[in-house]
Amino acid sequence: MIFASEPQTASGVAAWAVDLMDRLGAPGAGLAIALENLFPPLPSEIILPLAGFTASQGSMSLAAALFWTTAGSVVGALALYLVGALVGRRRIRALAARLPLIRLRDIDRTEAWFARHGTKAVFLGRMIPIFRSLISLPAGVERMPVPTFLALTTAGSLIWNAIFVLAGYQLGESWWRVEAYAGLLQKIVIVTVAAAVAWFLASRLRRRPGGSHRMGQDPR
Repeated sequence: MIFASEPQTASGVAAWAVDLMDRLGAPGAGLAIALENLFPPLPSEIILPLAGFTASQGSMSLAAALFWTTAGSVVGALALYLVGALVGRRRIRALAARLPLIRLRDIDRTEAWFARHGTKAVFLGRMIPIFRSLISLPAGVERMPVPTFLALTTAGSLIWNAIFVLAGYQLGESWWRVEAYAGLLQKIVIVTVAAAVAWFLASRLRRRPGGSHRMGQDPR
């Protein structure tokens, strides 16, 4: 059993990931990561070090762990890309027009920004907690060429996965220590996003005289 020497009993996501890897081997790690992309509450920061630890115990090779976890990342990202493509720009703009404090020119600016920086956003976004999954949606909405999306996603995912898989491989039975550092990074991202949203809402409310503008429309 993988956790025979672990100081804490495996539970929750860790126990689930261990079961998948026990049953399916390296493809089980890939399946877990694919699901993590679709359901962000499943933390790759636990699954990836576990895959590395499993490789260090000889249950799978390190190369297999890296290959299958990266393949899982790409499959999960592609599924979200397809969701974004199916939703499309028209539905996004129609939804934005009904949201309070959101103006269609905000969507225009976002689209213009993605047209200029989308390749960097997809590549680097694969290495940022929370955005790792979400970045696939605008790529799909904006119909980024699929070969480009797959190449950027593969490269970014391989870097992210390699960091955590290799950490778990090197730490061995202390693989769980990785989660503490990854959790700190995730908290920094959450605080940064929350601050940005708060700033946006505050600035938009200040510019809205008496709240008289109709929701979702630009002031005349």
